[in-house]
Amino acid sequence: MDIVEDKLGRTFDAIDAGDAAAVRKLFTMVYEELKASAQELMQQERTGHTLGATALVHEAYLKLVDTGCGWQSRTHFINSAALAMRRILVDHARKKGCAKRGAGWKRALIEDADNAITSVDFDWIGLDEALERFAKVDARAHQVVMLRFFAGRSEREIGNMLDISERQVGRDWKTAQLWLRREMDCA
Repeated sequence: MDIVEDKLGRTFDAIDAGDAAAVRKLFTMVYEELKASAQELMQQERTGHTLGATALVHEAYLKLVDTGCGWQSRTHFINSAALAMRRILVDHARKKGCAKRGAGWKRALIEDADNAITSVDFDWIGLDEALERFAKVDARAHQVVMLRFFAGRSEREIGNMLDISERQVGRDWKTAQLWLRREMDCA
């Protein structure tokens, strides 16, 4: 176990024990990483979006520490953060779309993940529903999607985090693309 992972593990344990100082310490340790992921997500959002990258990070972080999930590793925490950001964006889309009920929205293809969220019409709700179903079908490939699409990780980083080969990450990503594309096309 490396020093950073060990330090994170001790911090997670302290948070689980109710140490408020550990919550602040964890925030300092992961802030830049979370902010980079949030900026990547928010950079592609429509101009004038009412949620900014900093707000997304803070909201996600607050959700994470409120739940006290007992994280076992950096990977577990990053997955949790990616899920929290996804849920915040979906909730935001639901609030914005409830008056319109999706009028004018178009479905995006998951294989266009790098460019998909550039559209004002990106269907966060449809993607969230498809991802919920996909998590039950292939949990590891779901983690790959979460880390690549929401956390902005490379195949190499994902492979290291999940302790699988880059080739396997690529296969899982392709599986996810095909499955999610079919699900979103049928919805």
